[in-house]
Amino acid sequence: MTSTSDRERTETGRGASVIVNVLRIIRCFTVEQPQQGVTEIAEKVGLHKSSVSRILATLEQERVVQRDAETRRYRLGLGLIAVAGPLLAELDVRRVALEDLTELAELTGETSALAVWNGEASVTVEQVPSRHQIKHTSVLGSHYRTALSSTVQVLLAALDPGEAEELVSSGTIRLEEGWTVAGYLDRLDEVRAQGYALNDRATSEDEVSLAAPVHDHRGEVAGAVLLAAPFYRAGAEQLPVLADRTRAAADAISRRLGAVRAG
Repeated sequence: MTSTSDRERTETGRGASVIVNVLRIIRCFTVEQPQQGVTEIAEKVGLHKSSVSRILATLEQERVVQRDAETRRYRLGLGLIAVAGPLLAELDVRRVALEDLTELAELTGETSALAVWNGEASVTVEQVPSRHQIKHTSVLGSHYRTALSSTVQVLLAALDPGEAEELVSSGTIRLEEGWTVAGYLDRLDEVRAQGYALNDRATSEDEVSLAAPVHDHRGEVAGAVLLAAPFYRAGAEQLPVLADRTRAAADAISRRLGAVRAG
């Protein structure tokens, strides 16, 4: 005869498994692959397609995902904003950064943003779009795991070298073709030394971005300021100015966070 405690443990275990599967499915949606089909997701998470379909149907009801009427593929929905909103609002670095991000966007005419590290990716938590019609922006909450992304470079450079090496070697951070792990770690050394990172069309053929670290009152890197622009507005002559202004914005935010010596 099954006791009440045994049934509770079984139900708890099943409930935990369902939650884990839901989270694994949500994490399948990335900046690089925003739309996913049931078969693709099932292969990635190792579940039967019928199980994935049931979970997606529930998530769709809650507007966590939405399905394209033509392709029948899924993408993340607006319901996630309601979940993430309270967390974003409580991020101190995000609250204090907006004024300086706005000034950076006004001075340069380009999109400015703030990214933080979540343990395995750079996550966009604030953004001020460029005033130009042609501009580069990202969705709040976007995750970036490409090694040459400027914010990824800055945030990885702040980690212990061994931890950064493990993230790249394991594939958690995707190293672009032609790069070795050792060569990339040397690149992170350069980022630390110069105080900013450059992504000159390495991850997008028409975008240039720069990023600089934001430090908190302990001197630790709390995030990265990003400046993104179309390549034709960020040529060799403009880059030094854009880099200086990006670092200045990151330093200003750092001072607001109580950093004694920004950068």
